Amino acid sequence: MEKQISCGEEDGSGERGLLHTWMGYSYSTTPERILLSRPVLQAALGARHGVLLVEGGQVYSFGELPWKQNHTSSVVTEPVLEAVLSEQRVVFVAAGSVHSGVVTEDGGMHMWGENTHGQCGLSGLSVIPNPTPVGVLDSEAMPPQTVKILEVACGDQHTLALSAKHEVWAWGSGCQLGLNTSKFPVWKPQKVEHLAGRHVLQVACGAAHSLALVRCLPPPHEPRKPPQDKCGQCHQMLYTMTDREDHVIISDGHHCSVGVELDSGETTSAFEGSPDQSSRGKQGKSSPTEPVLSMPTQIPNSPTCITNPESTPPPESKPASEPQNKVPASSQEPVEPTIENPEEPEAPPTNGEFCVEASEFSTPEPDSCRATGGKSSPYPDEQAVKAYLKRLSDHALAEHTTKTPSTLHSAQLSSDCADCFTSDPLIPVAQSVTPMGSALNNLVVSCASAVGERVVSTYEALSLRKVIGYWVPGERVEERLRQEEPMQGKKSSSLGDIREEEAELSRRLSLPGLLSQVSPRLLRRTSRHRARAVPLAPGGIPEADAHLPPLQTEVWSWGRGQEGQLGHGDLLPRPQPVCVKSLNGKEVLRVAAGAYHSLALTAQSQVFSWGCNTSGQLGHMESPTTLPHLAKLSDGIRVWDIGAGQQHTLLLADGDCIQPILYYSGQQVKEVMEQTEEEEKTGEYTQQPVLLPFCMNLGYVSSVCAGGRTCAALTDCNVMGFIASLHELAAAVRKYYCKLSNINSLLLQPLLKLDSLSSTLGQSSAGLLQNLIGRFGRLSQLTGQNSASLTSFLRRSRDIRGLVILDDAHLFLDTYSEYCSAVGDLLVMGGFQALVKPCHDVFGKGAEVVQKLSECSEEDLPLADVLAHLFYLPIKHLHEYGRLLLKLATCYEVSSVDYQKLQDACSKYESMALHLKRRRKEAEYTLHFWKSFPGKMTDSLRKPSRRLICESSNKALTLQNAGRFSVNWFILFNDALVHAQGMVPYKSLFSTHHVFPLATLWVEPISEENTGIYGLKVTSPEESFTLLASSPAEKAKWLRSINQAVEQALSGLGHDGIPPSTGVTQRADPPISRTASYTFYKDSRLKEAIYEGRWVSGKPNGRGVVKWPDGRIYTGTFKNGLEDGYGDYVVPNKNPNSCDHYQGQWKDGKMHGFGTFRYASGEIYEGSFQDNMRHGHGMLRSGKLNSTSPSVFIGQWQYDKKSGYGVFDDITRGEKYMGMWLDDQRQGNAVVVTQFSLYYEGSFSNNKMMGNGVLLSEDDTTFEGEFSEDWTLNGKGVLTMPNGDYIEGSFSGVWGTGLKMSGTYYKPSLYDSDKEKAHALYDKLGRLAVHSEEKWKAVFLECWNRLGCDSPGQGQTTTAWDNIAVALTANRRQQRDSPELLSRSHHKTLESLEFIPQHVGPVTLEVYHTIRRYLVKACDTPLHPLGRLVETLVSVYRMTYVGVGANRRLLPQAVNEIKSYLSRIFQLVRFLFPDLPEEGGSLADPPKEKGGSDPAGKQLESPKPGCVVSSSALLLPVLLPRLYPPLFTLYALEKEKEDDVYWECVLRLNKQPDLALLAFLGVQEKFWPVTVTVHGEKQQVLSSTKDTCFASAVETLQQISTTFTPSDKLQVIQLTFEEITQEVLALLKQDFLWSMDDLFPVFLFVVLRARIRNLGSEVSLIEDLMDPCVQHGEHGIMFTTLKACYYQIQHEKIT
Repeated sequence: MEKQISCGEEDGSGERGLLHTWMGYSYSTTPERILLSRPVLQAALGARHGVLLVEGGQVYSFGELPWKQNHTSSVVTEPVLEAVLSEQRVVFVAAGSVHSGVVTEDGGMHMWGENTHGQCGLSGLSVIPNPTPVGVLDSEAMPPQTVKILEVACGDQHTLALSAKHEVWAWGSGCQLGLNTSKFPVWKPQKVEHLAGRHVLQVACGAAHSLALVRCLPPPHEPRKPPQDKCGQCHQMLYTMTDREDHVIISDGHHCSVGVELDSGETTSAFEGSPDQSSRGKQGKSSPTEPVLSMPTQIPNSPTCITNPESTPPPESKPASEPQNKVPASSQEPVEPTIENPEEPEAPPTNGEFCVEASEFSTPEPDSCRATGGKSSPYPDEQAVKAYLKRLSDHALAEHTTKTPSTLHSAQLSSDCADCFTSDPLIPVAQSVTPMGSALNNLVVSCASAVGERVVSTYEALSLRKVIGYWVPGERVEERLRQEEPMQGKKSSSLGDIREEEAELSRRLSLPGLLSQVSPRLLRRTSRHRARAVPLAPGGIPEADAHLPPLQTEVWSWGRGQEGQLGHGDLLPRPQPVCVKSLNGKEVLRVAAGAYHSLALTAQSQVFSWGCNTSGQLGHMESPTTLPHLAKLSDGIRVWDIGAGQQHTLLLADGDCIQPILYYSGQQVKEVMEQTEEEEKTGEYTQQPVLLPFCMNLGYVSSVCAGGRTCAALTDCNVMGFIASLHELAAAVRKYYCKLSNINSLLLQPLLKLDSLSSTLGQSSAGLLQNLIGRFGRLSQLTGQNSASLTSFLRRSRDIRGLVILDDAHLFLDTYSEYCSAVGDLLVMGGFQALVKPCHDVFGKGAEVVQKLSECSEEDLPLADVLAHLFYLPIKHLHEYGRLLLKLATCYEVSSVDYQKLQDACSKYESMALHLKRRRKEAEYTLHFWKSFPGKMTDSLRKPSRRLICESSNKALTLQNAGRFSVNWFILFNDALVHAQGMVPYKSLFSTHHVFPLATLWVEPISEENTGIYGLKVTSPEESFTLLASSPAEKAKWLRSINQAVEQALSGLGHDGIPPSTGVTQRADPPISRTASYTFYKDSRLKEAIYEGRWVSGKPNGRGVVKWPDGRIYTGTFKNGLEDGYGDYVVPNKNPNSCDHYQGQWKDGKMHGFGTFRYASGEIYEGSFQDNMRHGHGMLRSGKLNSTSPSVFIGQWQYDKKSGYGVFDDITRGEKYMGMWLDDQRQGNAVVVTQFSLYYEGSFSNNKMMGNGVLLSEDDTTFEGEFSEDWTLNGKGVLTMPNGDYIEGSFSGVWGTGLKMSGTYYKPSLYDSDKEKAHALYDKLGRLAVHSEEKWKAVFLECWNRLGCDSPGQGQTTTAWDNIAVALTANRRQQRDSPELLSRSHHKTLESLEFIPQHVGPVTLEVYHTIRRYLVKACDTPLHPLGRLVETLVSVYRMTYVGVGANRRLLPQAVNEIKSYLSRIFQLVRFLFPDLPEEGGSLADPPKEKGGSDPAGKQLESPKPGCVVSSSALLLPVLLPRLYPPLFTLYALEKEKEDDVYWECVLRLNKQPDLALLAFLGVQEKFWPVTVTVHGEKQQVLSSTKDTCFASAVETLQQISTTFTPSDKLQVIQLTFEEITQEVLALLKQDFLWSMDDLFPVFLFVVLRARIRNLGSEVSLIEDLMDPCVQHGEHGIMFTTLKACYYQIQHEKIT
């Protein structure tokens, strides 16, 4: 605003906020301007004084101020500054009859003036001369908190304040406070509990009544408190239930002693109306939060209607329903209502009919009259209730409707409206919209209400004509379809709280307390289904725009009602707030209270008035004045501000020009002040509002107020056109909203009431019309909110940044776009044509209403076009927004931010308007096309959202190579290209047509250079064809059209096109690569399959999903239309719940590469595939451990069969086969071990042991010879006994049963030692097994293949490194999609592997270490080919040697297998690092550094093994830790006997103390430790000391069991020797060199004390796998010493 040219701070004060006051309405009246130095922001008028708020937050008073003691005269002509408030910044002022109040910026409140009735909220003083702070304290909060106040309202003897939490606080005297008290005055502000939990928007005070404008309760999709079945105030049960034999009594007869206590005596009012006006059981749905209970259309003898549940008398006090024409005198009580809306028990009765409800009261209030109860009986009409319950069971109950919020409000129509959409009469429907609801609750509720309804409905049937009520589009969420005509005489005895707090509400919707007690008979009745009625009504309005002013409001009133000023249709007082029902759904935006009359201003710019009309202040002469009626104003006058005084009303309205005009109704005030009261009473007054002639001279009035007999108006001068532009914008929007409301009430509502509407339109058009009405409702609501927002904007701030149409432009643009789509869809489907007949039916042949509403200038247009024109009117309004925003922008400097903001918004609205115009043209073009389209294809092709872009009926486009007699026609829609074909003689009959969806259509121009034709190549997933255009222009047009259409189809905007506001720029060509869905129709492999995913040029490419009709699903990557890369494939099986499931690699549409296949049978294969077959290395698991035949095979496959080396573990038989296979059969050399330690090695043929073999049993009984079947000897052989005796001859029979033999028995020489026998046996073993180099060839070959080599060693190193990089990247990308698979350290490993160790020239030690580190990391992750290889080798090794495979005879094979792994992996490493020397080669010396080496270097050491390259040094540290457990187990089994002997000896010798053992072992005394350090203390070694000598060396040696590789174990031995040496050196205190004779006994002592359990196994493992180059060095000697110790201990004799 500061940049605005017009009103800067310094000069603006003269033009803004001018205050004029006057009295009466005569021509002679001239307003008097009250002069102040600053602009007035707000004025408030009391009976004889006024309070003004000026810019800067200061407050002035003027008029009669008797409470000011210091003034000589109490009448102040000039405004006086309230100096007490000068420190405060006031934001709101209010004036009562004789007191005033203000609210400060921080939410504080000050009051002053008369205080005899406590109206200033300060106890003990009758007059408060100056503004004094009044604190509002919420004592319920813990700790008590000060309440911040937003605004305050003052009456005669009371004051109301609205808190920041939108609650109402009251103090003063009289029932108009709305408090639960009869003691007055109330000195301290107290909360009006009856409005707690509601969102109050505004409060107003009359002389003795109060008004509140309340926002309707939120729709049910907002979170709620759980429902409650206890009273919120006194915690008693709200419902009681008695289950009788044949019926259930549900009583809501809870009386809350804390709650509202009301009384009523209207039960004597007369009824009007004739008995024949039958009540057809319809009721208005009053709020979206309440269930609607549609009753059966008629119950014999007693037509039902739904009444206010509050009026349902409790069973104890039900009056007997005697003759049906008597008025029941009954009791009413204000319980929380059970079901449907308390506010609106039924549709309002029309003129002069009274609705009487039974009522009860408990304690009389001062102005009350009593009603006496009639005779009690548990039911008014038991027969009728039984009939009703029977009906309930015949028609089943409504299922619980769980609708989305957008359809919530629209779903419930009254039975009348819904009748037109269901053939059978509407069944009882209890639809609860809350999530907690259920059919059962509804049933219970409906029964509960049925009982009570009976009473009232009986009388209503005779007296009331029901008016249909249901929710209608234009009127917002809360709208009840109420007629505009006033509802006179509506007497309502329901004085109780109409809508309880939120919790109460949800309880009302679903009654949880009842469920536990429902009669079983009732439960059974709920179980049948019901035909759904399809309502034709708009979707509801989401409250997304919560920051916009609410239109769904209610007016609540309370206090004295002797003049009818409460609006409830009677003259009774109301001690507590009650909702003015007849204003529900009227969208009241503002209320005002005069002394004895009330006003309500609606969003449609109408004014409702009620109360005292002695001076014509209501602006109408309707009666009764106890109900709201519209003030009489000429057409086109739209009121937007109101003021109410003692006996007059002031209205601020839009007229024909931009400048606002003023209307006055009420008492004429004479100039002469001394007028007597008599004259005043008989003075002249207005019959309806009159225009104040001087209003045009005042300038632009921004707000009005009235009080006492005075009127005031705040005006602005139009500087630089800014104020005028603002007023013009607001007036335009108000006019537009009224227009939309008229369309709704005059056109849509009457149409919707038509019974035949749905059948006339047909199903699709009815749905489209419903959608259109919903969108219309949304647009209308948004416009109403915008209108309300602009009006309050004019009243208060003028900061342009607060404008809703700027801040929420996207909301407006989206709403318009959606609305326009809905109109277009209906137009395209011929919906407007279909609406013509219903319009004629409703509005007569000329349908003048429609013509008038459409503002159509053309004459004699068909009605369908007029309707279309009418529904497209809102687009015109977008232009209007643009124009007015531009006009506002011109009031700012071009460089200012505000100018820019307005300019941007203007262009957005303008471009959207043009865009929607274009869309309208498209829809009209399409409609025209369908009208002229030939043949039957229309039905299949015509869709609401489909728009025509162009078509080739002018022969502009033909098909290349088409037959001479065929005719081809191409039609481009916004979602598909249609190719229709026919034969020449039948031009009009296109026999076939094919639809190509645009999302999967690629079009490219064919170069004209060589061909000379104007061709377009069109590609779709299954066809491609060439289109020929007749000219280059046609070719360009079609190319552009198709490309644009494809682009739009892909962007998901469909027929909306690209709205200008989105900022999406139209690309020249749609992308070649895109995401789309497509159903194949002829491809043999994919026929009828649906593909969803990425495409490139007509082929699936990238990620996607294919679903076949038979249930097969492939999810994964594609390449050129075929599965390629990683994919997941599921094939359903005949058995339910089981399927074949493959996850793994694909190539060219087939399983290829590594994958896992889970068969429906339960088998699982993990391994390599090729061409959909198992091929390469893989593992097949059959059955679970407890199933019939569990087994595992791991090995090589060829073309789906086991071929090559493999290990088969037959878990059932306890056998493991390790050998060769061919075509799924065992064939060739193999080893078999069993769980009973049988060992066989030899040949197999045809899946049997056949040929030569060796068989050993556990006790070393050996057979070597010929076999014919498994474990069956047949032929020559030698059988050797464990003691060495053997039999040579022919054998037959199964091993383990009796053997038949004929042969010779030999007893060998006694001189052959055992050892030789054992060696002879071991030499035989292994010869017939598969050689270790032949094992697992497929595993290594796959690794070579991954590196890009066809066979080991054949290939390029650079290619191999490229492949490694690709594998790592691809795997990382795959892992990135599911990060949980990788740990943090794994990520780091992968990152470090991206650096390839580079070097030039020979490999030095440093490079060697770099390579070693790289290999350690590579083998650490299965994502690297080497890591994958190591992982596979580890799994096959464990598979072979664990379980049954843990057989000691397999040790040599297990060791050889590791050695073979080492050599074969080393071959791979040397391929990757070609400069690495071969096995045993030495590394290049690093360049010598200058400077001498350490002279004290150890001369002892042999060359470090690190200088020689060996596969074991490089790779064992990686491999052995993973293979250690199965390998060491084999060693332990093999060395078991020796280890036992050794261990026994260790245990025996360890019983001796240290010195005795040293002596026994022959250690020289000089090496005996004298003192030892234990726990840091030196101790003397005594003869009894044990386990302390050489303790550190012992500890070191014990670590040999915690290491894996031979080199690590040798390192431990070396450290042990060093520890011994250190200790001896300390003892001798001089240098010395060991001799073996000295060292051996000491070392032997350490080995004994170390107590290593499996030392023999450790020794053998080191010996077998030790690096050959180490054997003769220092480590070799140390190892020999350890081995010698082991043998020495076994043979030690204790003497």
